[in-house]
Amino acid sequence: MKKQYSISSFSFFILFLHCTNTFAQTPAAAPAQAPPAVVAQPPAATPTQAAAPNGITNVTKILEKAGHFTIFIRLLRSTQEENHLFSALNGSSSGLTIFAPTDSAFSELKSGTLNTLSDGDKSELVKFHVVPTFLSISQFQTVSNPLGTWAGTGNRLPLNVTSYPNSVNITTGLTNTSLSGTVYTDNQLAIYKIEKVLLPKDIFGSKAPAPAPAAPVREKPTKAVPDATVESPMSPVDISSALMFTHNNVVGSVGMVAAAMFAL
Repeated sequence: MKKQYSISSFSFFILFLHCTNTFAQTPAAAPAQAPPAVVAQPPAATPTQAAAPNGITNVTKILEKAGHFTIFIRLLRSTQEENHLFSALNGSSSGLTIFAPTDSAFSELKSGTLNTLSDGDKSELVKFHVVPTFLSISQFQTVSNPLGTWAGTGNRLPLNVTSYPNSVNITTGLTNTSLSGTVYTDNQLAIYKIEKVLLPKDIFGSKAPAPAPAAPVREKPTKAVPDATVESPMSPVDISSALMFTHNNVVGSVGMVAAAMFAL
């Protein structure tokens, strides 16, 4: 009986040691970690929706990002119209539509054209490309012509658009072109690319020259008429004395001849 008890105790002791080693080798469970937070990424800007810096619409930044508008950007800055656009877009509810000529459009102008313009003409040229309301492509089908621009309206500033199923045509009387693409669009601003500069008649049209002053009518020179010679009336000539003198001479001569004959 004591022998069996000893064996049982020894077996229990061995089992205890085995269990102790097993628990000692089992690693402690790692504390549960919170799942990583998912950060929502803003949607990437599409070609027709260039990202504006800090959520503020900046036309020149949009054009710089699109590329090929270097000359138009230079005009926007030199005429201060860049600031005008910035103020209008961030303080107006009607929006704007801009027809942006590419650099190749400006290259089609006669060399030196921009340099011959005054600062006022350059400003008017830029304003002629800005319509003071937002126009989507579909809205060109219903607009009334001529379109008003920042440059004004009237016979000297006509801007007419014609919408077709696959294109929008623009005419100014001097320029005929079509929209060649959309640079940027949202619910407030639309920028469309054009391949020709829109030339207003007010600047580039042939202005009627002022009528020349009437030339003075030159009178034909008249020949000098010599003064008429007025002959004074002839005074009557008294011939009685002459006749008497002749008579006396004749009588005297006859008397001398007669005297000579008697003398012979």
